[in-house]
Amino acid sequence: MLESERYGEAMELLRFLLQCQGQEERHYEEWQSLLEWLEAAFPYAAHNGDDNSENSTGEQDLKEEDMARILAKSKLEEDADYPNKLLHKVMHEPLSEATILALEQLSYLEGGHIDESLTGWLEQTAVHPLLQFRTLQTLRRRGAQGTVGLLRSGELSYIEIETVPLANEEFPPQVTQVLERVAEQAEVHEPTLYYFAQELWGQFMMSIYGSDEYRKLLEGEDAQLDIWAGALHQMVSESLNGTRQEEETRAMYGITGSMRFQFEGAYRSLKGFVKSSLLDK
Repeated sequence: MLESERYGEAMELLRFLLQCQGQEERHYEEWQSLLEWLEAAFPYAAHNGDDNSENSTGEQDLKEEDMARILAKSKLEEDADYPNKLLHKVMHEPLSEATILALEQLSYLEGGHIDESLTGWLEQTAVHPLLQFRTLQTLRRRGAQGTVGLLRSGELSYIEIETVPLANEEFPPQVTQVLERVAEQAEVHEPTLYYFAQELWGQFMMSIYGSDEYRKLLEGEDAQLDIWAGALHQMVSESLNGTRQEEETRAMYGITGSMRFQFEGAYRSLKGFVKSSLLDK
């Protein structure tokens, strides 16, 4: 979160962790110190729940967007080749925060050749799934229209640029419902798990967006959502605790023996995504 300058979210996470019980005292001291530093260094990002007006958040977002637009235009005035340098960073350098920042800058620069370059690159090159999605978001922010055909999860998918979600709230409700199920169970059994599950699920949704697996999730009934919620819970719990208690997890989400095969398939998909992300780093 700090690397991507999501200071407000980082503060909210730290406040939540400080309310949890059962951790070592040194952890609370570290979290409190980091929270105090963030609040002092980035006061504009401190969301304490005291804002009674929705406009305050909107105004802040507008300010940040205006600043980003002004910065991009000033860079262009200094260097006419600035868009091409950003495109080169996105297309030819390893995926990093710098790559994501370059895409954000491209969102605020005019020029049809940027749309054409990004679209052609997506359709003709094997691109990391997360970078694919981020690029699709950039195209939508730029106002590009039409369909892009690209490989998602090993298959050719056709994605309409105008429908690409720009925020978590824009994903279909089924995506959120999986997280809601995890939140209900985590609140009882392991409170800290939910925030890690939220981060992993968001990244995973970006990586499979538009694929056959993604469409099946949206078409599935409640049982399918339970399966994905259970697999997500299992994946995060295993990562945090180093132990695999699959039977307990399946019991939490009502996953019967007849659903076990699908549960294991969902778990493998999540684990494969985590593994590939670590290898790419």
